[in-house]
Amino acid sequence: MSGPDGGARPDLNVAPQLVDWWRAARGELNGGDAAAVHVVDAHTHIGEHDPDTMRCSAAELIAHLEQSEADGVVFPLREPDGYPHYNDLAIAAAAESGGRLTALGRVDPARSPAQEARRVLDAGARGLKLHPRGEEFQLDDARLEETWAIAHERQVPVIVHAGRGIPSLGAHAVQVATRYPGVRLILAHAGISDLSWIGRQAQELPNLYFDTSWWSPADLLTLFATVPAGQILFASDAPYGRTSTTALGMVRLARQAGLDDARIRLVMGEQMQRLLDGEEPLDGGQPSGVTKIAVDVLLDRVSGYISAAFGQLTAGAQNPEMLSLARLSCAVPADSEQAAHCRVIVELLDEYDRVVAAAAEHERAGMMPPGVYLLGLAGWIARTPDVPVPETLGLS
Repeated sequence: MSGPDGGARPDLNVAPQLVDWWRAARGELNGGDAAAVHVVDAHTHIGEHDPDTMRCSAAELIAHLEQSEADGVVFPLREPDGYPHYNDLAIAAAAESGGRLTALGRVDPARSPAQEARRVLDAGARGLKLHPRGEEFQLDDARLEETWAIAHERQVPVIVHAGRGIPSLGAHAVQVATRYPGVRLILAHAGISDLSWIGRQAQELPNLYFDTSWWSPADLLTLFATVPAGQILFASDAPYGRTSTTALGMVRLARQAGLDDARIRLVMGEQMQRLLDGEEPLDGGQPSGVTKIAVDVLLDRVSGYISAAFGQLTAGAQNPEMLSLARLSCAVPADSEQAAHCRVIVELLDEYDRVVAAAAEHERAGMMPPGVYLLGLAGWIARTPDVPVPETLGLS
């Protein structure tokens, strides 16, 4: 779907069978009572002018979160003309959402960041968002010193892009978290640029957090194994990701990495809500430490090909060969212990093909195809061999 300016408007609806599966998994976290598990998606966006052409309105996002039965933390997509107006739109959307949305204000170091930080926090934002890739800066930028001091004084969360397209920022993040202990510093996208070492630092810095808005199962399993559960926050990156399918995947990965239900509930929303409300965070204990996570060699082949396909799509290539190999890797004997996982994965690959075909006329160069979130879920299933799956999803 395209907007009037040619931007891409993703269909945020998720197949009801997948939403039902998420609802069942959610219920398992609390004795079958899904409604008692508070879910907060810590990383969602609205906006109409991002140069990558992604578009999402507040109404579209709210409808998506309602389908997922989750609340969301929202902030603007990239706005080349600056953020004050668009921060106001996010704050207004949150105020009118009946509690479904909580707004953060996005600030740009080149455009009076401290002034805008004070203004949005006074206007009702519950925290701030920084994007070193979008605005081309590093966390040790001197222009941010007053902004960090404001966030420290008010003890609010600050989400920082820590995914693709940036150099390592972990050392600077540690410096900020150390100098400003009142800042609840959240490294988005699992902090992938520094995930090999920063988990140990996080154990010494309880105000350093990570969100799960990322796709690689290896990275996410590392996150759950090396970072305390109380410092991991569920996030989907909507409208790039989908709240319900990402939530389902994160519960599976957390279980595979050894987290119990209480700690998973903390990840899925309890802790983020406390940060938004200005309450003291809960102690989630030490990381699971399960770094030698079970790998099923047959399912690992599937995961490898899906990850390769996802990487190609991220780079703008849409070569179907890796997904074809993933399908072939799912052709295990019907009586094998991997058969149920493979059946579900093939259903997700089929659904991906249907979504892509239905939206083919709206695809734009450089954009990942619609339905890519289904590949993310398929890859997470392949890397969680110890977590059961339904016999079938009934998607076809």
